[in-house]
Amino acid sequence: MQVLPYSLFTDFDISLFRAGKHFKLYEKLGSHLVEKDGVAGVYFSVWAPDADAVFVMGQFNGWNQRSHALHVRWDGSGIWEGFISELGKGELYKYAIQSKTGEMLEKGDPFARFWEVPPKTASIVWDAQYDWKDQNWLKNRREKSGQAQPISIYELHVGSWMKIHGEGNRSLSYPELADKLIPYILQMGFTHVEFMPIMQHPFFQSWGYQITGYFATDSRFGTPEDFKYLVDRLHEAGIGVILDWVPSHFPGDAHGLYKFDGSHLYEHADPKKGYHPDWTSYIFNYGRHEVRSFLISNALFWMDEYHVEGLRVDAVASMLYLDYSRKAGEWEPNEYGGNENLEAVQFLKELNDAVHEHFPDGLMTAEESTSWAGVTAATKYGGLGFDRKWMMGWMHDTLNYLQRDTIYRGHHQSELTFSLLYAFTEKFTLPLSHDEVVHGKGSLLSRMPGDEWQKFANLRLLFGYMFTHPGDKLLFMGSEIGQGREWDLDHGIEWHLTDYPMHAGVQAWLSDLNKVYRDTPALWAENFSPEGFEWIAADDTRNSVLAYLRKNGSDQVLVVCNFSPNTMENYKIGVPFPGQWQEIANSNHEKYGGSGGQNGLLEASLDGQHGKNYSISMRLMPLAVMIFVLAEK
Repeated sequence: MQVLPYSLFTDFDISLFRAGKHFKLYEKLGSHLVEKDGVAGVYFSVWAPDADAVFVMGQFNGWNQRSHALHVRWDGSGIWEGFISELGKGELYKYAIQSKTGEMLEKGDPFARFWEVPPKTASIVWDAQYDWKDQNWLKNRREKSGQAQPISIYELHVGSWMKIHGEGNRSLSYPELADKLIPYILQMGFTHVEFMPIMQHPFFQSWGYQITGYFATDSRFGTPEDFKYLVDRLHEAGIGVILDWVPSHFPGDAHGLYKFDGSHLYEHADPKKGYHPDWTSYIFNYGRHEVRSFLISNALFWMDEYHVEGLRVDAVASMLYLDYSRKAGEWEPNEYGGNENLEAVQFLKELNDAVHEHFPDGLMTAEESTSWAGVTAATKYGGLGFDRKWMMGWMHDTLNYLQRDTIYRGHHQSELTFSLLYAFTEKFTLPLSHDEVVHGKGSLLSRMPGDEWQKFANLRLLFGYMFTHPGDKLLFMGSEIGQGREWDLDHGIEWHLTDYPMHAGVQAWLSDLNKVYRDTPALWAENFSPEGFEWIAADDTRNSVLAYLRKNGSDQVLVVCNFSPNTMENYKIGVPFPGQWQEIANSNHEKYGGSGGQNGLLEASLDGQHGKNYSISMRLMPLAVMIFVLAEK
């Protein structure tokens, strides 16, 4: 078996690649099953411009580093390529790259679609053919593009959502996950699932955030076809799919991207720009055209090949700022003297423009924790072009407030009201993510104050406040059952807790809350406009009460939150319309583990309150959120 000349590249492909504008590199680079002169085999191509020689090694040649040399292209692109006959799907291989210093590096294929299960590190020739059945879903997704819609996201880690304890505590495979997860999401009423990174990563404890195989699904749980099956099944059930995506850094594993051809090929050569102190990892060189092509191609790949709805882009703040997690002397200002990483800013704009050009219905979300302006503004107006931004300030302030003993809450009510001062400056997603239940922070339930009853009541109150606050919603797995222990990668969710009434009550509350949210347009139709929100009572600090309207034109919903453990009779709330107001949700209902005492149907009177002509008199239940709609005007 010789390496014969062969290429999938045209001159136009090369010009796009070198300009940073080739966004479907996965169709060209990597390993591909092809025919040459009627003979089947594999075409290999890899970018290694600083290499002296590149070889393919694998099972087929006894892992010989030098027997099968690829041909370097004549055009100076740095691409090495060639065809080897008689190889097929499932062949294990690596590239043996001879650097200019004479060192022989054994590297996995950056564009491989499949890898060996870690700790093994070989790439695998693969062609993930799949007969998709989600055409109706995709058609509906395109038709709804740009329209307001309820988004409630369930974030999960594939490897620890459910463990099979009787079989060595193993994780579910992708097909097994489809069978277990889909009925659960339908029961709970979430509109989307968000998978923590499912790209190939060698270290399980990194949660997927230290990626070596950007174009491959994690082989621990099955084949690429298996993951396509999971996505397809989710779509058939009417559930959207979002993937965590990590363009901010990558690990230094010997078989990965770091010093790929002996030079700083993918990472920035300057350690002040190219090394990440927080994660002891390496930062992409966003100023290099070919690296931008690699990353943007990867983003489009997951939408193209796997039909996912969108990407949640990890650690955007670390990309935007040259001084992120760096002390004085550990970074250098940009050409204008500022701390902005101008190359990363330009990359993010190009990324979002490319995604929206190819997938106008794609949903791009930034995990961005600073006050950077215009994260969700269009690039033509100077923004970064994302569709959503995680509302980290809301998350921090709300958890700080709810962790306080109830007797002190009245002095800190501004922690709750502050978010409405900036709630409409971006298109926000409210996240209670995995980051809030790890590293000794404890679970959400464990952080609530009071006795056991109050802890559960506070947790239900938190979720009710979250689902009625402007913005999309995101909740990490386990929180919806009130898990007492923080997330444990090795043990998964404590599903047995749902046998206990208080935990089952939280779960039932989340299920009903999702239904109320989805079925009540006033709670989401104007999520990103001040027209969709109005304070009724924001200053009752003595009683720790908040009341507000969520609005969609004349369709209005009244939300009343009692953050104190006191029951208050005949509490008057101003309302905009006369008639009967129906309580449609109350987190203190007995079926959720509360003490009961719902309000039912309340008649508005002419006794105006809070600047409104009418009011209703209600029973405020302890540590509870109550949601009302106008039954008749």
